[in-house]
Amino acid sequence: MATARTDDLTGPTTELLQALIRNECVNDGTPDSGHETRNAELLGGYLEGTGVGIEHFEKRSGRASVVARIEGSDPDAPTLCLMGHTDVVPVNPAGWSRDPFGGELVDGEVWGRGAIDMLNVTASMAVAFRQLARSGWKPKGTLVYFGVADEEAGGVWGAEWMCDQHWDAVGADYVLTELGGWSSTGHDGVRRVVVNTGEKGLAWRTLRVSGTPAHGSMPFGSDNALVTAAEVVRRLATYRPQARIDDVWRQTVAAMPLSEEVRAGLVDPAQIWPTLQQLPPALAKRCHAHTHTTFSPNVVHGGQKTNIIPDLVELEVDIRTVPGTTQDEVDAHLREALGDLAARVEIGRLQGSDATESPRGNALWDAISSATQVAYPGAELLPGLIVGGTDARFFRDKGSVAYGTGLFSSTVDFESFGSRFHGNDERIDVESLGLAADFWIHIAKRICG
Repeated sequence: MATARTDDLTGPTTELLQALIRNECVNDGTPDSGHETRNAELLGGYLEGTGVGIEHFEKRSGRASVVARIEGSDPDAPTLCLMGHTDVVPVNPAGWSRDPFGGELVDGEVWGRGAIDMLNVTASMAVAFRQLARSGWKPKGTLVYFGVADEEAGGVWGAEWMCDQHWDAVGADYVLTELGGWSSTGHDGVRRVVVNTGEKGLAWRTLRVSGTPAHGSMPFGSDNALVTAAEVVRRLATYRPQARIDDVWRQTVAAMPLSEEVRAGLVDPAQIWPTLQQLPPALAKRCHAHTHTTFSPNVVHGGQKTNIIPDLVELEVDIRTVPGTTQDEVDAHLREALGDLAARVEIGRLQGSDATESPRGNALWDAISSATQVAYPGAELLPGLIVGGTDARFFRDKGSVAYGTGLFSSTVDFESFGSRFHGNDERIDVESLGLAADFWIHIAKRICG
């Protein structure tokens, strides 16, 4: 159980999170979805009256981001940016026990889309920022609060544009954002809090499979693009690229409550595949994604009419690359996976970005370590790799040290966190909200002085 705090910010964080959820800023990837201006205005209004500068930035109507700054007195002191996105992914209400945009507080938990991803962090950062501003805190370094739009669809209308066009507003030496902060006790009895120091790259591809049109009543010997595409999908699903075993993964495995034999298999490129097959499905998915470039064919378009053999089928494949893999190497992987079908497939590039990583052993790492001790004395930090994508990559490309972290109650482990992330009945306990707000305050004071 986390230790008690003297200045409890649980209530304000809970209320702000509920309001953010109820604004229903759903980003389905289309340019006019999201409507993050609603949450930008909510956050701007919440921070008003604290004596800090507040600005709104809007590349496209309805897609605003908000920036607030507590200016430091020393231009040579480090700048820290607290960044939380304000959009959420779509939801199917039929799968939920409660209204996904009700923001209800039930048995000590806030329910709603975004409660885990990542409005809880966005809210707790705003509460921490407001608390510091109202206290009259005069730091040496500048503290930036960044409530950013469009993270859930790649950051085109949010962080990417802001880092390219408004670096003077959001630029920072150090950045804190999602995804991390859960903790667990390892087989050695030590609690470890996850700080994600990097993330996999993105290499979305289209695969255009050609055939020959013909009448559907005579399929024998036909050149059916859909049949060929089905074999393409099968080959992608069974493709096994070489595992990447690095220091971060070795530390992750060393902390897992598994047998010595299983842990040894998970760090051996020659044994990792049979070891994965022994694990529970949820754990196997996690371990596979952390150590392999992955290929997931998720969308198919093709065919014209029931009685016409299709001459063109297009697949969309979600590919996530381990650090060090280039976009050209992704295409080489695809050709290897397709084998003799490669000549039948035209590869197109949808979206791509290389994997990014930030170093450890710096002032931010030390500040995070110190802040975890307030709630969990004796806890250690465990570096990790995010298998999806976050806005941290835009800051790393600019030279910032960016980590995905937070602080949750002891009831939130990777399994509970992962099952609610983009899932049904998404919710967060209020103890975690208060812990997080204190966590950001502690780090801001350590970094900015």
